[in-house]
Amino acid sequence: MTALSQSDIDRLDLAALRAGGKRAMARALSALEAAPEAAWLKDLLNEAYGAARGPVLGFTGPPGVGKSTLLRALIRHYRAAGQSLGVILVDPSSRRSGGALLGDRIRLLSDPADEGLFIRSMAARGRLGGLADISAAAMVVMRAVYDRVLIETVGVGQSEGDIASVADSVVFCVQPGSGDSLQFMKAGIVELPDLVVVTKADLGRLAEQAAADLRSALSLTGPDSSGWSPPVVSLCAQAPGGVDDLVATVERHEAHLAAAGRLAARRRQQALDWIGEALGARFGTAGLARVGAYDLAPGESPFGLLDRLATRLEARG
Repeated sequence: MTALSQSDIDRLDLAALRAGGKRAMARALSALEAAPEAAWLKDLLNEAYGAARGPVLGFTGPPGVGKSTLLRALIRHYRAAGQSLGVILVDPSSRRSGGALLGDRIRLLSDPADEGLFIRSMAARGRLGGLADISAAAMVVMRAVYDRVLIETVGVGQSEGDIASVADSVVFCVQPGSGDSLQFMKAGIVELPDLVVVTKADLGRLAEQAAADLRSALSLTGPDSSGWSPPVVSLCAQAPGGVDDLVATVERHEAHLAAAGRLAARRRQQALDWIGEALGARFGTAGLARVGAYDLAPGESPFGLLDRLATRLEARG
């Protein structure tokens, strides 16, 4: 790793970010939270968007279902396989400070000397959807640096499905005997995941019943528009080899996305969704209507397009 001067850190490009290790990544993400309009950050995002290195795996599900335990097991698996990881943990927010209540040090302890693992905790700050406001931008930056990005959302409810706007593969986690499988059957959640995991499979019959209920619910929707039918995987993350079946299933979904341009199409639609959400938040529904139709040209960054559309709306008053 090349040492960075303070001036290098103040204005990172992608090469400097990749060379700078955890310190540079932490600086970039802190700047995204504090000064997202900085010109150098916009340049970095535009560059990083077109330089994606690895897949993005998102985890969601009700609070207490075992998402953090599952992530710990996956981190061990992928690091043992030599893959570098960027991890985003979105936590509930403190009403007093606005910061994250839990934080990565409590849930996922990591070796500070391990440059192949970077973990960032973000506060949801009251946002519905299970993600923080800068999650998409942070994911784009991490995706350009690490072999794989993992994202865990705040405990998800029926209306909180933003993880689908940033992840290539969405994993919905269900705990046996909790009633989560019945909640899953409600419209909106059943259409969210690419994979479904029943945690704590060592509970035996309860886990088997939860898996059967989930397969029944998924059979009502059938395959998605790409022809993929979400599989149900039962596992015990704390058991030796407990995540092997999940890893294999994730690889199957990634191979499915890699065929016929599906991954590029998914990421393009996600980018268009980010633009619409950002314009709507800044200019309201009326402003979004005024901007009219827009699309990404091949190879175009959504962050650059967003800037141009916002400038156009500001000029119109």
